[in-house]
Amino acid sequence: MFRSTNVPPMWLLRIFSSLHVLAYRLSGGRLGRTMNGMPVLLLTTTGRMTGKPRTVPVVYLRDGADYVITPGVVENPAWLLNLRVNPQARIQVGVSVMPVGAHEANGEERRRLWVRAPAYWHDYQKAAKSEFPFILLRENE
Repeated sequence: MFRSTNVPPMWLLRIFSSLHVLAYRLSGGRLGRTMNGMPVLLLTTTGRMTGKPRTVPVVYLRDGADYVITPGVVENPAWLLNLRVNPQARIQVGVSVMPVGAHEANGEERRRLWVRAPAYWHDYQKAAKSEFPFILLRENE
């Protein structure tokens, strides 16, 4: 079971994230495409304070045309706050880069996604102080 004491310090997470993004980009997604058996995409949001692009690796699951992501162990990560201010973002999945729009699942949509969520997301939720959101990313047309 997930325990919040197992969460590494933020500075270590930032270093790991930066290295992951670099490897993913340089290899066209061949390196860093999965984490713990789950697929990973690169999410680029616009910083809500700086206006600069911010890229992080995020585990996702597919739901039809949507890519579903969640903060997991970090409550209110910067990327989530950025998407709440500006729901337009960009993702890279393998070599494909696409603009996306984001929205937060609620009600029946959230319940439907919860059934499909991987087991460790359920463990994250047990350790969280509040219900974490599911964010759906859909390619802009």
